[in-house]
Amino acid sequence: METEEKKDLRSLVELNRIIHEPARMMILAILLAAEKADFVYLQRETGLTRGNLSSHLSKLEEAGYVSIEKGFRGKVPQTLLSLTPAGRAAFTAYREQLRSLVERISE
Repeated sequence: METEEKKDLRSLVELNRIIHEPARMMILAILLAAEKADFVYLQRETGLTRGNLSSHLSKLEEAGYVSIEKGFRGKVPQTLLSLTPAGRAAFTAYREQLRSLVERISE
């Protein structure tokens, strides 16, 4: 018979894999706290390379979690990022699922 602990550990596979990747989790956490953030700020805060950050942002945009606006600030190109309502809901659900899992395992 399967123990409750094994069932709890198996629920790890149910976590949102798009969000569960540490770099993407960090990006979403930063965007949750800010209404909008520019690419340079996110790069500085996450410590990711331009290419790595771009790749993670593409995956988050494809999932519908992040909105990417490209424009100019004066004559300088600027990329602004924000969480979409779907991204906010997915990240909130992910945090709750992870919190619940940790609590069950810790008991």
